[in-house]
Amino acid sequence: MTGDREFRRVRQHGAVVRDRLFTLRVTDYRPRYGEVWRPRATIGIVVPKKTLSRAVDRNRARRRVREALRTLPGGLPPCRAILLPNPAVLRVPFPELQAALARAFAGTSGKGKQGKRGGRGGNSAPSPRVPGPVTPPAPTPAEEGQP
Repeated sequence: MTGDREFRRVRQHGAVVRDRLFTLRVTDYRPRYGEVWRPRATIGIVVPKKTLSRAVDRNRARRRVREALRTLPGGLPPCRAILLPNPAVLRVPFPELQAALARAFAGTSGKGKQGKRGGRGGNSAPSPRVPGPVTPPAPTPAEEGQP
């Protein structure tokens, strides 16, 4: 992915999958304006300095994740995604990393916008219930015959 606009759109509208190895935010594939419809996976791998302070580790994590995505057995579904690897990506065996990525992408297929955002326009407090007119319950036939 390139450009702040694409990253922002995925951050705002993406479904989140958290794993001990990474955090994945995924949206459905939609072509850019004027782009031909060719469904494919577009993934941005972001490794902040706060997560891995050394550049060598950030680059190694990026390379490992990129290779695991490239060699996934079932391939990638058409989507736009942001993947944020955790430091555990450097220590875990490669097949385990591939399995975790496959599970994450399999679990997000068909999901739309989820999470705390969306729905009611920002006000998360329930609206107060206004009571209607109170009518007494109708008497039952057993109560009508009693004095």
